[in-house]
Amino acid sequence: MDDQQGKVAEYALLGVLALFWGSSYLFTKIAVTEITPITLIALRVSGAALFLFVVLVVRGRRLPRSGRVWAMLGVQSLLNSTVAWTILAWGQQYVDAGLASVLNSTSPIFVFLFTALITRHEVLGGRKLAGAILGLGGVIMIVGIDSLAGLGQQVAGQLACLAGAMLYGAAAIWGRRFSEVGALETSLGTMLLASLVLVPLAFVVEDPLALHVSFKAMGAVAVLAIVCTGVALLIYFRLVHTLGSLGVASQAYLRAGIGVVLGALILGEAPAWPTLIGLVAAITGVALINSPRRVRT
Repeated sequence: MDDQQGKVAEYALLGVLALFWGSSYLFTKIAVTEITPITLIALRVSGAALFLFVVLVVRGRRLPRSGRVWAMLGVQSLLNSTVAWTILAWGQQYVDAGLASVLNSTSPIFVFLFTALITRHEVLGGRKLAGAILGLGGVIMIVGIDSLAGLGQQVAGQLACLAGAMLYGAAAIWGRRFSEVGALETSLGTMLLASLVLVPLAFVVEDPLALHVSFKAMGAVAVLAIVCTGVALLIYFRLVHTLGSLGVASQAYLRAGIGVVLGALILGEAPAWPTLIGLVAAITGVALINSPRRVRT
């Protein structure tokens, strides 16, 4: 029973992670209209690093001292934030939000391909493949088939969104290496390294001090840094070890459904039937990916 309750808790955290990262598209879209992409992500990662450092001090924990661990954190930082978030923010300047969410939700497909063809670190099968395909189909139905009409236009922006999804997939696999480091230390380490790269880069490539930013945009940055990054990463690195790389990547399918649920609960919106069917398909896909493998006796 305790094991069952533990699983329910992990799936609940998966939903929370989907909520936090799903809402990040909205806050990024708000902020990027006034803040240039590299500067925006530099603010996001440095703000998250500050928040996580305060948590580390309050908990009386320490950062790792091993050079080998920091080298691994450097790779994780590049895959999960420094490169992935920057190219996604750049791509969102040219791609509609709906199409961006579809393209960026393909990370479970990349995890499946990387696992099957390269790492083979998890047991895969037809059920997980079916879940990955069904979940992606659900996202397309939620966002709307019309969102795909823009495919082939603004190709560079679309490729940037896909590249971000591919890097997210690689990050979910690489993140398995930090089981002995701890979610807090891993999260803070990746954000510190991302800050060391992106803050100076923002001043070299862009001109952050010349920007005139509204309170609305800065509020969006604050939510991005603390909630959508700091807290979300703590959940993410925990789930990498409890649900596996494909399991944690499956939250990409739930992100599209978050907007549907919030619209119904808060705004009283009535979703159309295709949207409801897509929501069911996305949830079913996540369930297929995360359902335990049956052991023959």
